[in-house]
Amino acid sequence: FEIMRLIEVIHLTSFSEELLHAATNSFHMLSGQEIQYSDVITSPVCCSCRSDPLFHAFLCHWDLCRDLQKNSLNWKNYSQRFHLLLHLEELQLKTDIEQYHKDDVPMFRYKNNTDLLVLRIPGVSPKLPKNQILVFPLDRSGLENKYYQGWVHHVDTEQVYAKFSEKFLSSFNEGKRFRVTFSINRMPLCMQHRAAALVYKHSLKEVLFPTGQLSTHHSHLLRLSGLENNPEQCKAIHHIVARSAKPAPYLVFGPPGTGKTVTLVEAIKQIIKTQDSCTILACAPSNSATDHLCEKILEGRIGKCKLYRLYAQSCPVKNIPENIKVYTPLFFYKIMVTTLITAGRLVTEGVPPDHYTYIFVDEAGQATETECIIPIAGLLTPQRCQVVLAGDPKQLGPIITSRIAEKHGMGVSLLERLMRDIDLYKSRDIYGFNNRFVTKLLRNYRSHPAILKIPNELFYKGELQPYAHKKNCSSYCKWERLPKKGFPVIFHGVAGTIERDDNNPSVYNTAEVQVLKEYLKSLVEHLHKKGVTKIEPGEIGIISPYRKQVEMIQNALQMDKDLRKENLENVGSVEQFQSKEFNVILVSAVRSNPKLTAQKQRFTLGFITNEKRFNVMMTRARSLLVVVGDPRVLKTDHMWNKFIHYCSKEGAYRGITVSDAEKEDTALTPVHSLTLRVIQHHLDPWWRNLQTEHTDLVLQHLTSKRVRIKN
Repeated sequence: FEIMRLIEVIHLTSFSEELLHAATNSFHMLSGQEIQYSDVITSPVCCSCRSDPLFHAFLCHWDLCRDLQKNSLNWKNYSQRFHLLLHLEELQLKTDIEQYHKDDVPMFRYKNNTDLLVLRIPGVSPKLPKNQILVFPLDRSGLENKYYQGWVHHVDTEQVYAKFSEKFLSSFNEGKRFRVTFSINRMPLCMQHRAAALVYKHSLKEVLFPTGQLSTHHSHLLRLSGLENNPEQCKAIHHIVARSAKPAPYLVFGPPGTGKTVTLVEAIKQIIKTQDSCTILACAPSNSATDHLCEKILEGRIGKCKLYRLYAQSCPVKNIPENIKVYTPLFFYKIMVTTLITAGRLVTEGVPPDHYTYIFVDEAGQATETECIIPIAGLLTPQRCQVVLAGDPKQLGPIITSRIAEKHGMGVSLLERLMRDIDLYKSRDIYGFNNRFVTKLLRNYRSHPAILKIPNELFYKGELQPYAHKKNCSSYCKWERLPKKGFPVIFHGVAGTIERDDNNPSVYNTAEVQVLKEYLKSLVEHLHKKGVTKIEPGEIGIISPYRKQVEMIQNALQMDKDLRKENLENVGSVEQFQSKEFNVILVSAVRSNPKLTAQKQRFTLGFITNEKRFNVMMTRARSLLVVVGDPRVLKTDHMWNKFIHYCSKEGAYRGITVSDAEKEDTALTPVHSLTLRVIQHHLDPWWRNLQTEHTDLVLQHLTSKRVRIKN
């Protein structure tokens, strides 16, 4: 037999100590005193947040890996499981960022901002995190023989813009070449490790795995005035104010446009109005969502004197909205508003667990569970504080880099897990949800009924009720390009071809770009006729699931002399449009490959078949939704097929579709077996021109295929 002993050796070099010191600079006491690294990460977490040798030893621990595979998340394995998942995520983040390390990179001053330096790195992703960058001069004239630290400011195609110290800038010479390395910011990960470790210390079992046995179940709720207009919002606010669910979290299930943030704000107003001794912590995953929540609270006439917006130290002062800047001592305020990650500073500061009586998390469906528990683990006494989570588990969840971590639960928010696994939050066939623990908001105040119909049926059991103001959601019902007047939805069939550049895995479809341009020109002309001289930022949004298609659309708009001057800047991926809304939404589905069989098509559709992504795309529009895609491919997915059939049935279909009259003959070549028919709903000159141009493009594409097949 063998006896083996594992020995851990951690060697901290001077370079490691320098990085640790740099990391601690972002954490200060709110009174201004710096915190030591050992204080930031409490002792139970030190074993989980160390450098790489222990990192890999942890990953190779057989018992933990076996538990990950065989056992689901439970109270006993909660901390260990999330420590492991966080390590997996960190490993993937490091692997992804290391591909951009380069040994010989030229660097220049940015002509529009001399404080920024530009590094030319071919193939760099716009998704490169805005984290630390280290550069080592290859030509040492004027610079010392050492690494210089900077921070990524932003990234575009093949260029990284970085900020460095004034000392470095004063010695920098144009065109110098450097060895470049990037690093990830570990502080958010360490905050999550600490939160996962603290759940046992603060006895949060009834918060994370609630049974309802310890909940107060108030039978007599305070009568709150002015809340009768929306019964679902009224129920939620009553139970939140009464803290009837604690220690279990109270959930506000808010489908698109149903006013979940408004519900939270109204609950906060009622708490401030009825409870003199209350203290409230309100959080969201991102700065933009947190700013939005903060501004909505201030609109409710709460007053700046009662609210404090806590920012991370890395947040530039210029990015802080003027109406929420304050300079008063911290604990004077009844309401603290901050991001989930920055809430960890309150734990580090030593804010007592019984300080807050309410903890609100807006957009909770977009945060990982470990992010969501940062303000909960360490700032919550279960029997005193009511946790409120608001979000929609049917929309996009947190973005996870590691596929393994995502597969084993890292991609599921706390909100979604509670609604999926805990009986208290499940909907019953007869009675629906238990309103003492969860309320589903049903009134949609955003979209035209025609836009709302398909996502309502697919994801919300048809329970959503259209309550959008007619003036707001019907502004395009008389648009002259609608196939059916009064029905502001269009599906335009395009028989394009997907393409992919050699150095980029993302795909694009130029035929769809051309069709989108024609729709945009028509929309701009329509708005100009109505007297609109400047198109507002919230008017038109363009969504594509693929980053390369987003880039192609942006380039096409800049190249077109008519569209360039309109400043149509709202072009982005589905993730970028989460939580946003526009009067008009145009969608480019991109995927097109008519050669494949139905079975193979289903396999190659990729993430456009993701239900949450589809839901977000279809629910951003208030007044007009235009979707451009290839029906021959999209129809193989049940969601897309339902939407295409809906448009066809309602007379809102344009473009090219597979003929219903003829079946594909598998004995023939793909070109011969493909039967197309053009559906023409309008005979106006604009539609005829677009149809002719597109048909010519398709015929040219098919002819080129015949030549290749023949040869």
